[in-house]
Amino acid sequence: MHRRKLEELNLLDDFLIFTIVNHPKHGQKFSKKLLKIILGKDFKKLKIVPQKVYYGSDTDKHGARLDVYLEEEFDGETYHEEATICDIEPDQGDDKEEVEALPRRVRFYHSKIDVGSLESGTDYQKLKDVIVIMITSYDPFGLNRMVYTIRNGCVEEPDMPYDDGATTIFLYVNGTEGNPTKELRDLLHYMKDTKSENAQNDTLKEIHEIVEDVKKDAEVSLAYMRIMKSKEEDQRNIATTLFENGVSYEIVKVSLPSLSDETLQEIYEKVTKQHN
Repeated sequence: MHRRKLEELNLLDDFLIFTIVNHPKHGQKFSKKLLKIILGKDFKKLKIVPQKVYYGSDTDKHGARLDVYLEEEFDGETYHEEATICDIEPDQGDDKEEVEALPRRVRFYHSKIDVGSLESGTDYQKLKDVIVIMITSYDPFGLNRMVYTIRNGCVEEPDMPYDDGATTIFLYVNGTEGNPTKELRDLLHYMKDTKSENAQNDTLKEIHEIVEDVKKDAEVSLAYMRIMKSKEEDQRNIATTLFENGVSYEIVKVSLPSLSDETLQEIYEKVTKQHN
């Protein structure tokens, strides 16, 4: 199994961006800079909620896990008419069916956030604005735009004001169409290839310093090693089970491309020996 080293990770990798946002030293500063570039808005105080999980209303109902959940606060208040919740979701999967379902997936995220953020009996006017930000390595709609901003509106009267506080922003890191700010273009280029030479302005240079500092954090390094070890062990267990159930070597190899030929051969020979 090919293991990417921690220093090789980009900000499109879930582990890295999640770890930085939740880092006790850098989380607030990093999150504010990221949102300032994406939204053009200064957030004075953010409540960072690590991997916010919304469970289904019953055991057979679908839940949602949000990667980077940021909640704006005012003077320690939980609810405020101007407050905003931001959910940032880096996504590098490009499975056709998952891409086609992306709008419904985002709709589900919005609904779960709304239900979880409004206390029983609270006036609907107190419902916070919610911005779901999907940052993708693939083009979600095939128009080669770097930015797709989605808001609800009236079909018959497109210019009619209709503000329900829900916004979704899809950011395609390889897009070329549209007119986003240079700062946003630079950020997305940096996120897909997180290297010092791609930190093209002072803000990105500050972000890169944070990224490098977090990557050198001993606790972060240990956590990443544990996760990678766990993932490899899971893949080995799956391969073992498939071989034990008579699945051919060729099919297992295609099904588990992250495992090296040497590892697969080792597992295959071990299973074969046990059953002879």
